[in-house]
Amino acid sequence: MESIDVLMLCPMISYLEQELQRRYNVLKLWTAPEKSQFIKDHSATIRAIVGDGGHGADAEMIEALPRLEILSSNSVGVDKIDLKKCREKGIRVTYTPDVLNDEVADLAIGLILAVLRRLCASDRYVRSGKWKKGDFKLTTKFTGKTVGIIGLGRIGMAIAKRAEAFNCPICYFSRTEKPDTKYKYYPSVLELASNCQILVVACSLTAESRHIVNREVMNALGPKGVLINIGRGPHVDEPELVSALVEGRLGGAGLDVYEHEPEVPEELFSLENVVLLPHVGTATVETRKAMADLVVGNLEAHFSNKPLLTPLV
Repeated sequence: MESIDVLMLCPMISYLEQELQRRYNVLKLWTAPEKSQFIKDHSATIRAIVGDGGHGADAEMIEALPRLEILSSNSVGVDKIDLKKCREKGIRVTYTPDVLNDEVADLAIGLILAVLRRLCASDRYVRSGKWKKGDFKLTTKFTGKTVGIIGLGRIGMAIAKRAEAFNCPICYFSRTEKPDTKYKYYPSVLELASNCQILVVACSLTAESRHIVNREVMNALGPKGVLINIGRGPHVDEPELVSALVEGRLGGAGLDVYEHEPEVPEELFSLENVVLLPHVGTATVETRKAMADLVVGNLEAHFSNKPLLTPLV
């Protein structure tokens, strides 16, 4: 059987790398001193690409690989992939939906609690010895607060179900109203922000959703409102977010993603009402293994001429 060359764009968990290497000839792009030359040198043999949410294939890369058949992404976010070019070229694209819904939704709830109850600040308070000098200040409850969700897809729905357990009224904005849900729909993000106390970004990143949370939305959410972003960094206008938090126009934020990762605005570091995570929404052993199994399973299905497990294109 012919050895199949698979271009791996970035380091991933060792389990995935090992599973790929057992089956294919894996070419590790990040190890090449000159990436464009590396792609050129192997352009005649690469038949598959494995990427993730931060590493995809643009039109230039796709055009440079004439034998490319499939791109298997180890992520549910595919904004780094030129899907239009893939469709034009007949290149299949797969991703890893569903297996990560619970993990990301759990983290969203964790961020809400961490911001409202100042969990990180409380932890530092104990560790620094300040508790011996007096009690920590009062915080804000989560139970009963209205939660607005931007994007009521798989992850958004999982967040909604968890928030309901805290007796939170749920409302949402999405491109179209969901007829099979009891949650209140608002036709714009501005209206949603005006009618909730916690705003959660859970939509996919597109040209339309870039900076969907802007200055106007933050002002509508207000000085007692909290913004949670477990979507993508560019969903939020980051300079405006910094200004809103520093000026007190926004009550707090819990962030797992940023506009220019791994760069994070240093102005946020000293703010007690902000919780910062290093893009770990899916980062548990169990979920990353399930995602890896989908990546490999989709490649195996493709090269065995079987139906793809989770096709996007």
